[in-house]
Amino acid sequence: MIDSPYLVEPGKKLKLSKRSTDDTGKFKDKSAAAGPTAKNLEKLDELQEELYAESKRALLVIFQAMDAGGKDGAIEHVFSGVNPQGCSVTSFKIPTHIEAAHDFLWRHHDAAPRRGMIGIHNRSHYEAVLVERVHELVPKSVWQSRYQRINEFERLLADEGTTILKFFLHISKAEQKSRLEKRLKDPHKNWKFNPGDLKERDRWNDYQQAYEDALEKCSTEHAPWFIVPADHKWFRNWVVSDVIVRTLASMKMKYPPPPPGLDKIVIK
Repeated sequence: MIDSPYLVEPGKKLKLSKRSTDDTGKFKDKSAAAGPTAKNLEKLDELQEELYAESKRALLVIFQAMDAGGKDGAIEHVFSGVNPQGCSVTSFKIPTHIEAAHDFLWRHHDAAPRRGMIGIHNRSHYEAVLVERVHELVPKSVWQSRYQRINEFERLLADEGTTILKFFLHISKAEQKSRLEKRLKDPHKNWKFNPGDLKERDRWNDYQQAYEDALEKCSTEHAPWFIVPADHKWFRNWVVSDVIVRTLASMKMKYPPPPPGLDKIVIK
């Protein structure tokens, strides 16, 4: 597990309200972060190729956020340069009839990346302790027991060779308001506006508490959570790319050895 000021330290108490949403770290502005972020994306492309070629391990990247938190934008930007053959994106919507007929982890295990792949989950199994909790879709006794189930599930994936990174894109309520208004006013963004988001916004405090509990109870050595200040999209992209690149680099992957006798082959 790499060190980061945005890491949720395992076993430590968390107050989400004390985590900044508009931090910009060491950067004064967007232009100052542009170069370092571009370098991260170049390095990510190289490291993904090594992961794919080695094909011994996988990387699972999970994004959670409030509505308009920037999950789509982060995925689009950070993974813009990787080879699509070695990357998969799964967006988890309301469970289908078949999915709902199984346990809450079934569809998420099915979508876990195979060795050599980067799997990106837009929303995740954490919806079972977020939406289902806030909307009281299951009893408290059920969602409370799920934290342990989630930790066990992630432990299984990690033990079988999957490195897990989880990002909570942390925006302020004022920033959410601004982004929702832009979706409403811009004809090219109208399609992203869902009137239901306003009802979810009314439950802001309930969601903040649910996120706080999930982040605190489920940030572990093998599957850490990172709270990403996301009011500034450019800084969000730098934090996410920085954590992913440093994590992949720490895995010290190697290309497979070439077949014997390549030095004697002559192509005519």
